[in-house]
Amino acid sequence: MATIGFIGLGIMGTPMARHLQDAGHTVITSKFHIPPKQELIDNGLRFADTPKALADKVDITILMLPDTPDVKDVLFGENGVASGLSKGKLVIDMSSISPIDTKEFARKIRETGAEYMDAPVSGGEVGARNASLSIMAGGTEGSFERALPLFKLMGKNITLVGDCGDGQVTKVANQIIVALTIEAVSEALVFASKAGADPARVREALMGGFASSRILEVHGDRMIKRTFEPGFRISLHQKDLNLALQGAKSLGISLPNTAATQELFNSCAANGDANLDHSGLVTALERMANHAVA
Repeated sequence: MATIGFIGLGIMGTPMARHLQDAGHTVITSKFHIPPKQELIDNGLRFADTPKALADKVDITILMLPDTPDVKDVLFGENGVASGLSKGKLVIDMSSISPIDTKEFARKIRETGAEYMDAPVSGGEVGARNASLSIMAGGTEGSFERALPLFKLMGKNITLVGDCGDGQVTKVANQIIVALTIEAVSEALVFASKAGADPARVREALMGGFASSRILEVHGDRMIKRTFEPGFRISLHQKDLNLALQGAKSLGISLPNTAATQELFNSCAANGDANLDHSGLVTALERMANHAVA
């Protein structure tokens, strides 16, 4: 059993860290804006004064932070993780951030003698709590094999995609598919409800056909029952689609439906709904239709 550094104990990070604790690992954290959950403290969570002090104490440091600037600050800010690294240590960033910046972060971390992996996840709060996350890793084979026992405590579908940055590229692709599928389910249920059909029965019927999907199953149910408490907030999905659109611009390609779906998320945010679950995208279409699914 090891002592694992874990910075970012939010909606996703808390259950992920708890799985590590339950497996017998000691988890140590630092630099948090929201106090860690009591369940982690009761289960032996330890604290370091700074990210540097944390990195000094452990061989593996995991990050699960909201956005690229947060990761940069924790790694390279004053008393950041990078200043506590040395040869043989490993940093695993499980946040969803810019692939371009990830490659730069990896270069700088490797200059310390340590190794770096990006390993963003998909599955939301439910997947984090059930230890069923999909984990998309970028890094060396050696780092992946070293991290794999920890990944298996947090996820099920675990893939080494390529070198550093490739995990983040995969996560952006994932978020494009998720966003567009949420939009498609939203359109279908608004249409069905406005046409006078029972959206719950429509969803049930569609679950047995080619249109079936995990998003129709879970988020379709949220849309009908109006349970928009965040598993994954609209504001975070906006961030991920920004990464997609910025990447598309740098690559010289067009992502027209990604851009259109981002505008629907922007509409939600403009109406004060940025902190809803991303299934709340349906509310933008409901406003346009002057008709609620429920």
